[in-house]
Amino acid sequence: MISTLHKMGVKSSLMYAAGMASIGASFASWLVSKNMEPAGIDRADRWGIYVGQWAPTFFALGVALRIEEAHDTSREEMEMQEPLMSDRTRTPAGL
Repeated sequence: MISTLHKMGVKSSLMYAAGMASIGASFASWLVSKNMEPAGIDRADRWGIYVGQWAPTFFALGVALRIEEAHDTSREEMEMQEPLMSDRTRTPAGL
């Protein structure tokens, strides 16, 4: 799943931003529910907790994508070094 998200172009910074936004959305949903719904503070608390649980998921996805990005970068560096390594192995010893 993570490699698919990475191939689709989803960046770790987007997931971190979504995590931060969900923290704000959690507070906003709690506040709106508390002030607008007649159900009381219990329902507002449930809404706030429900939306607040999205943040750790987004942050975890961000970490996983950061690792995938690091692996992708190291693969590119290895591919760039391969021609240099093959040139070294072709030269006769002692030159």
